[in-house]
Formats: sequence, C-alpha cells, structure tokens
Amino acid sequence: MTKTTRLSPNGINTRLAHTGHDPEDFFGFVNPPVVHASTVLFPDAATMVSRNQKYTYGTHGTPTTDALTSAMDELEGSAGTVAVPSGLAAVTLPFMAALSAGDHLLVVDSVYSPTRNFCGGMLARFGIETTYYDPCIGAGIESLIRPNTKLVHTEAPGSNTFEMQDIPAIAEVAHAHGALVSMDNTWATPLYFKPLDHGVDISIHAATKYPAGHSDILIGTVSANEAAWPAITKTFSMLGICAAPDDAYMTLRGLRTMGVRLARHQESALTIARALEDMRGVATVLHPALESFPGHEIWKRDFGGSSGIFSIVLDVADPARRQAKAHAFLDALQIFGLGYSWGGYESLAVHANLSDRTIAMPPEQGPVIRLQIGLEDVEDLMSDIERALAAANAT
Repeated sequence: MTKTTRLSPNGINTRLAHTGHDPEDFFGFVNPPVVHASTVLFPDAATMVSRNQKYTYGTHGTPTTDALTSAMDELEGSAGTVAVPSGLAAVTLPFMAALSAGDHLLVVDSVYSPTRNFCGGMLARFGIETTYYDPCIGAGIESLIRPNTKLVHTEAPGSNTFEMQDIPAIAEVAHAHGALVSMDNTWATPLYFKPLDHGVDISIHAATKYPAGHSDILIGTVSANEAAWPAITKTFSMLGICAAPDDAYMTLRGLRTMGVRLARHQESALTIARALEDMRGVATVLHPALESFPGHEIWKRDFGGSSGIFSIVLDVADPARRQAKAHAFLDALQIFGLGYSWGGYESLAVHANLSDRTIAMPPEQGPVIRLQIGLEDVEDLMSDIERALAAANAT
C-alpha cells in the first residue's frame, strides 16, 4: 500500500500535510530534496538508447518536481500533472497540445487577459481561430461549436467580474462534439472545486497564487485526465518549459498550509464582501458566494468554498469621473498594496481593465476594483477600505 493510498480517506488538511512525498524514500527526511539537475547518467549504452529508467534529463522531471506533481495528482484526481514556469504557461500549454492549424477554439469572454493576448497573437499566427462566448451560455454553447472546434476553454469564476459557468453542461456538449475542455481553476484550487470530477479534461492552476501563497514564486501546473494526458506530456517535453526545482520545492512547502490559509482567506473575504454590500459609494459587490450574485446558485451547487479575491463596483454615474474616483480609492489605501497577482498573505487592490471584453461587458455603474483579501486582521482591512471609499466619494 502506497502512502497516497493510505491518505486517501483522510481530511484535506491531513492530505495536504503528507501528500506528494514519502519520507521513507529519502532516509526519513520530512521534505523532499531540492534536486538541481540537467544531466542524468545511464548505467550502460543500452539503457541510454531505451531510456528505460525513471529520470533521463532535468527538463523531464526530478524527484523535486515529481513530489509537487504527485501532490497535485492526488488533489485533482488526475492521470498526470506537469509543472511549468508560470500560470500563463500553464494556460497556453494545453492550447498547444490540443490545437493545430485550421482548428477552432472557444474561450470564455471573461478570461484572464493574457490568455486572450495569446489567442489573438500566437494562435492566430498559426491559423487557429478563437471565438469568445458569454460565460453564462451553459449548454447553449452548442450553437457555437463547429466541426473543427477542438477545445473549449473555461474559467470560473471569471477574471475580475467573477461570472460563474455551468461547467458540467458545457463539458457534456463539448464532449458530444469531440472537443476537449480545459479550465483555469486558480480561484477555487482543487480544495473547493475539482474540475475533472465535473467533466473537464485539463485543469490549470497559476500555482503562483494559493499553492505557493507567499508572492515570491512564479509557477503553474497542468493536470489532465487519461484522454488528454498523452498530448499534454508530449507537448510539455517538446517545449521544454519545466518549472525550476527551487520553485517546485517552495510551492510544495506552501501547499502544506494551503487549507488553513484558504479557510482564513475565505472567512475574511466573505465578511468584508457582506459589509461592503451596504456601503455608500459601492454600487455592487461581485462575489459568487454572496446570495445577491447572479451566479450564486451555480457556485452553491458545484463549489465547496470560496477564496479571497472578489471585486466591487464603485457607484460613479459620470463615466468621465470613473478613473479619477478609482485612483482616489486606490491612493488612499494604506494596508492594501497596489499590485497585480493575488493569493499571497498580503492584501492587494487594482483597478480592473475590462476594455478587451466583447460579450461579457463591464458593469455600467462604475469602475471595477478588484480586492485580494490577505491574512491581515479584518478590522484593519475594513478601516482601510472605508478610508478609500471616503476619498473616492469626496473626489
């Protein structure tokens, strides 16, 4: 019986504390070693030709990266996982694996903006056409599928505005037409949503966020089911986009505490989001776990929790004043940092740029401010937000 098998019935925090590495494999040491490797030696010429040994070259994996990918497989229920140098690399790898010249790709319109840039820049050069769809389309996506549609890319909740998608309905339609489904699941992590259990073929994470959790690592993971895994691992090998061993080690270290950190992020974010619903200067709060949110019922049906990032829409009737109000809000913050990314221990805020939307249009009430709720005390964060709202209201 393997250690992973022994852990399977246990709770998530127990599994996070122990999965991915068995101390018995390395003389009893609790953490896996950081193996810096390029060249791997073979015992003889025949093995060198056949490559019939576990490790053959550093880009194809080391004990360090294997510890992280094994942990992700345990969490995702996947046939295999690869670790790559960034979240964006994790998004684009499945595109390169699943698509060829002349193919058609469907992408949710509320997608992470760099994903859109890749589709319009790199994929278009290769003769791959992308169509963007309404995140609320559900089974209606069938009307957009063509004979050459090979992949449907989903993201739930959507970037910045947090639209929910009916992932099982979309997956069922896509599979009926022979297309694969990928999902950027960074917001929920495998703790609060397991894409492969809902029909998704490829689960993508910017592990920079909650798994690493400390704003000092760039890394991504791609986990696939049996159908999609051969193309993923083949493309990964061809591109040579492997995560560095130190980053894999630190991400696995962060993974050990992800459960308790996420619980704190969730509790603090929901407390703040509920309070902001009644604040002067806030037109609406965009958080799927709020009963007032349009996609709440889908979130409640499919997800096991919520994380620490959501948005507010400032109540600014005059479009000409929206940027000034947003900047006044941001500049008045003292605890929240102004910076991109999220998932770390510190709170962050950013004025969301939604100018690339074509279907899921920006809210009409005012500018969207995305808030990453960190691990600070809620009372201090609320005081900071109240200070920022007062500055915006006075501008």
